[in-house]
Amino acid sequence: MLELLTDLPIEGHMTPQDINANYIADLYGETYLADDNPARAKRLLISSLFPGLAVVGVAAAAATWFSEHYGMPVILAGLLLGLALNFVSAEQKVHPGLDFCGTSCLRWGIVLLGTQVTAMQIGGLGALAFLGLIGIMSLVMGAGLLGARLAGQSRYAGWLAGGATAICGASAALAIYAVIGRERLNQSQFTLILVGVALASAVAMSFYPLIAAQLDFTDKQAGFLMGAAVHDVAQSLGGGYSFSQSAGETATIVKLSRVALLAPAVALVGLAIGSTDGRSKSLVSKLKLPWFIIAFFVAVAVNSVIDAPEWVAEYGLVASKAMLLFAVTATAMRSRLDLLLTQGWRALLPVILATLTAFITAAAFAWAFL
Repeated sequence: MLELLTDLPIEGHMTPQDINANYIADLYGETYLADDNPARAKRLLISSLFPGLAVVGVAAAAATWFSEHYGMPVILAGLLLGLALNFVSAEQKVHPGLDFCGTSCLRWGIVLLGTQVTAMQIGGLGALAFLGLIGIMSLVMGAGLLGARLAGQSRYAGWLAGGATAICGASAALAIYAVIGRERLNQSQFTLILVGVALASAVAMSFYPLIAAQLDFTDKQAGFLMGAAVHDVAQSLGGGYSFSQSAGETATIVKLSRVALLAPAVALVGLAIGSTDGRSKSLVSKLKLPWFIIAFFVAVAVNSVIDAPEWVAEYGLVASKAMLLFAVTATAMRSRLDLLLTQGWRALLPVILATLTAFITAAAFAWAFL
């Protein structure tokens, strides 16, 4: 066997013994066959991803069914089902697929979210309302940091809870967590914050329209409240349209303006928390955004310049929701339930405080200026 191997081309300084060892480790020579055959390499990659993708796909389909038949927010349903199927992650075969959903699906889901926003929509909000929205978002992120301090948690949990509440719920949380990194905030705590944000968004969609009616808000005031204070995009629009058609249209403009601020918000979070290795970097390096946030901004810019057909936004939203659902479901599956159980209710304090701040400040601004 060794004599036959000496006749093979040797790369670099590899010896025949090294090559023999590699073939022994790869009994069927699949690694070398894949290197020589790109099609085979692709098949091997797909086969490694399939088990995890299949599990997440089934859970996502079940979450969609629960959402359509019982009115449960689909992201919340995906999180809960993912936690219920947490035992699946003990099988090593599903790990590549789960990691793919938690990374690639997340990134492309955020990119496709940019197909929903245009510069004209943001301009239609008006200068006063836009400045008020930025002020509200700043206070909400500050409330998240304060809640994390009161709960004895790290500031990263505060940035995550505040950013998710201030911008657009689960999609913002996933984007911010990509900047924070698993080294600084464990995945179980991240999952718990995701569950808290999804629950708070569902409660807000149900009760904010009733509160707005009791406060005798106009359609514009109620729409601003739903758009500025409800976390998730679907729940924000649902709350607005449940109040009135005009309120729903206002909520859509306000909420999409928050979504458009995702890129600068992530940049500021990255600037505030610094690098993972603790080394000092230049301002330009600190402001460097992940590629999918830049692609999101490009999608918004292209969508603002080009008058795309309606089906682009329609299918872009469907694809974005599906990919983000896959991402949160896979994240929940990879979370450790034992760590979740040890967190306690205090772990949700940043989300609770940020949610209350969002509601109070948005309602006060709408009452005073709109």
